[in-house]
Amino acid sequence: MRPKSETLTAQELEIMKAIWPIGQATVRQVYDELRSRKSVAYTTVQTMMNILETKGHLARKPGDKANIYTPTRHQQAVVQSMVKEFVSRVFDGSSRPLLVHLLKDKALNARERSALERLLKSEDE
Repeated sequence: MRPKSETLTAQELEIMKAIWPIGQATVRQVYDELRSRKSVAYTTVQTMMNILETKGHLARKPGDKANIYTPTRHQQAVVQSMVKEFVSRVFDGSSRPLLVHLLKDKALNARERSALERLLKSEDE
């Protein structure tokens, strides 16, 4: 049996991205934020936030009128874990093929490509 994945689903990550910048939120606040970008049901947001609590990514406490959800892990730690798992699954644990792919990616502008190349060179030294 595989170990439990730290990787968030696309929906879970969207919810966490709505909460991380403000530090804590109610279901209504997250729903309003997500709804400003796409169609989503309030009950879906509520269910997903309850799942995130069950998975240990959110802590819930009672508020005056609604429960307040707070992230239990910093965004950087979650992203780092997700990238590590991705590199492990896709590139057999080696980051270099991912970096080469990024360098060849047409979506990078010259400044981003140059910064990535500098990072690679500094790691080789």
